Amino acid sequence: MKVMILAAGRGERMRPLTDKCPKPLLRVGGKPLIAWTMERLAKAGFHDVVVNHAYLGRMIERVLDKGKPWGMHVEYSPEEEALETAGGIAKALPLLGDAPFMVVNSDVYCDLNFESFAMRGLTKLTQGKHAHLAMIANPAHHPTGDFALKENGLLSRNDEPRLTFAGIGVYRPELFAHIAGGTKAQLAPILIAAMEKSLVSGEHFKGRWVDVGTPERLKELDAALKTA
Repeated sequence: MKVMILAAGRGERMRPLTDKCPKPLLRVGGKPLIAWTMERLAKAGFHDVVVNHAYLGRMIERVLDKGKPWGMHVEYSPEEEALETAGGIAKALPLLGDAPFMVVNSDVYCDLNFESFAMRGLTKLTQGKHAHLAMIANPAHHPTGDFALKENGLLSRNDEPRLTFAGIGVYRPELFAHIAGGTKAQLAPILIAAMEKSLVSGEHFKGRWVDVGTPERLKELDAALKTA
């Protein structure tokens, strides 16, 4: 299974740290944030990765070096202007191919077992689902959550209680096939439309997860990793 890492965001909330450094390359625990994800993917047996980028993307390419530091193969999907999540995925479809793939946000640190998650997601997709998402308990900065995980394993927009989307999912490429390459498109409306057709499943991940969205959370994670 191929993996796409979303790394095109500008990181406005991280300024001034991101004025001269793309958010995925901000250092935490002694290494770039995106390197933690690359290491976990490599240990889980993933070898083919697609990384999209926009802001200071050449810096990302230099650090990742086509995946050589991790024994992986990395291809890049450059965007002149960030295309939002779904738009970025749609543009990268020629690189991702016709089979289901996993997508991971580059600004998330977590200890999810990517291998077992991908296998569970693939099982759901072979049963007819179009997406399988990792959900986490609502963090303090997002108390209202995103979607409800029902007892049958399906995700819903309108039910309660809600969990927060972890930024990690397994998808069928046809979920994005209607988006013209190079156009902006958000992920949430596409997922919600699929949920209304009972095509999105999920699971509750209860391990360590950090959305490194502010300098304060970056500093907290950096300190935690250095003392681990």
